[in-house]
Amino acid sequence: MEKLFKLKENGTNVRTEIIAGVTTFLAMAYILAVNPSILSAAGMPSEAIFAATSISAAFATLIMAFFANYPVVLASGMGLNAYFAFSVVPQLASQGVTDPWKVALTAILFEGVIFIVLSFFRFRETLVNKVPQNLKLGISAGIGLFIVIVGLKGAGIVTTDAFATVSETGDAVVSSSTLVKLGNVASPEFILALVGIIVTAALWHFKVKGSILIGIIATWVLGIFAQLTGWYQGVSVIPDFSNYAVFAPVQSMAENTFFKFDFAYVVQNGVNFAVIVFAFLFVDLFDTVGTLIGVAQEGKLLNEKGELPRVGRALMADALGTVSGSILGTSTVTSYVESTTGVAEGGKTGLTALTSAVLFILALPLYPVFLAIPSFATTPALVFVGLLMIKNVTKMDLESDIADTVGGFFAIIFMPFTYSIANGIMFGIIAWVILKLITGKIKDVHPVMWVSFVLFAVRIVTIILGVSS
Repeated sequence: MEKLFKLKENGTNVRTEIIAGVTTFLAMAYILAVNPSILSAAGMPSEAIFAATSISAAFATLIMAFFANYPVVLASGMGLNAYFAFSVVPQLASQGVTDPWKVALTAILFEGVIFIVLSFFRFRETLVNKVPQNLKLGISAGIGLFIVIVGLKGAGIVTTDAFATVSETGDAVVSSSTLVKLGNVASPEFILALVGIIVTAALWHFKVKGSILIGIIATWVLGIFAQLTGWYQGVSVIPDFSNYAVFAPVQSMAENTFFKFDFAYVVQNGVNFAVIVFAFLFVDLFDTVGTLIGVAQEGKLLNEKGELPRVGRALMADALGTVSGSILGTSTVTSYVESTTGVAEGGKTGLTALTSAVLFILALPLYPVFLAIPSFATTPALVFVGLLMIKNVTKMDLESDIADTVGGFFAIIFMPFTYSIANGIMFGIIAWVILKLITGKIKDVHPVMWVSFVLFAVRIVTIILGVSS
């Protein structure tokens, strides 16, 4: 282990790394339940998606572990899977395309190949290292707020303030008095999640190793008791082994989604296909960059220049994971912000990632167990790690340079309030570049920041044109 991961050099040990890997896996195990639920809406079999999600996550994470030696875990990205199922597939279906999900998988394949090419030219690597320090800190804090909202939403602590009314014509109209509101305080999910947060915080205070992991398990166990007593009546949190078959998900994947591409559509509809690929490419590019910066900042993995060593290898793991995911039959594979839960437990090397990868493989025959972990049980981990990441605000320089101040601030506020890591980076960089120009500090803008600025400007124009049309 020492030779493979240089544990002593990174100030860690095997026990700490394994606990961190288990913690990260449990914090993101929800993807094994959520991804099949989302992509099955596109007409794909859920068991096949489960296997593809698990295997592609393990493959990409193993590359991250051995090739990059970072405690970053990868899996099918949230947001990208929703775009896959609820935007791309319905659009293609309206055009009369048969099995539109095959076209979407083909687009993801192309996206992964493009990322591999970009990795050779070190574009993404340079982007990670040349993002200004204030922006990096702002991105980290923004991701903290983002995962807090994800956690609170998963437990129903924060909900959408929407209600239906009937207009004079008899049509249903969805209205809201505020953007969000407090959820049902009396619900078991709400109460159990809050108890889990308090338990996690208390354990952290007393420096108990594995406090975040213990918080997840404790909340889950309490949820099981709540279900057995009849208090909790939501989706079962008790593993269900009825109709169990060990290799059912893998068999379904091999028969239904493995290497199911539609290259004929690419040839016949080049422009439309390019638009789909660009959308996947854009979001994944900056989601991954933002996640790596956030995890590196939290784990103190940046060097004295504020750069992330071996970032090119980390980005290559992401690209290869995306290609493998498309071949197996799942949406874009990307680095997960939940990796910060393991980093918060002390994970610093690829051994953390290796542990999570092994658990993804073990999830295949034990899928009833892992699918039973509810979102409210992972809420304590997400909320508490969000607290740890928000502390980066105290390190930001909010006085010397207005571009650094506003750029970092935009990164912080746009991520949670628009529910997108990519949006936070986009508006942070755009504001930073524009203010550098206004204040006469154009020489501070690195060429890769100019490229990012242009990409973001093009993206905003396409959004405006799309809305206008």
